Amino acid sequence: MSGLDAIDRRLLAILQDDATVPIAELAERVGLTQTPCWKRVKRLQDTGIIASRVALLDREALDLPLVVFVSVKTRRHDAEWLETFKQAAALPEVVEFYRMSGEVDYLLKVLVKDIAAYDRFYRRLIAIAPLDDVSSSFAMEQIKFTTALPL
Repeated sequence: MSGLDAIDRRLLAILQDDATVPIAELAERVGLTQTPCWKRVKRLQDTGIIASRVALLDREALDLPLVVFVSVKTRRHDAEWLETFKQAAALPEVVEFYRMSGEVDYLLKVLVKDIAAYDRFYRRLIAIAPLDDVSSSFAMEQIKFTTALPL
């Protein structure tokens, strides 16, 4: 986080907790007047440090209680296969998608209503590209969830 001072870090911490804080309150909380505070927030947005401002939804309230971590192994690592498999990211149930090092090639975090919904997702996933192994792990309990990055 080079180029960020203590005020920038405080602004980011506050905004990570609640992005709807009015600029007047934000300025007061970090010890600035409104215009310099607004300019700092704008700079943090323009430089991409603040990537977006979103509403975080409650997955259980939206009937998506099942969290599944899907591990994928493949023997194919060519660009053509990867471009095809990346279509899995467009499946709405996929909320995170990573290319990994180690024994697993790809890891997906999937949110669904129940096992039947996961089975429907699984069938669409394996139809996208040839896969050597797909392993699913179902989260039993969420111990921690945060979108806040350590500052």
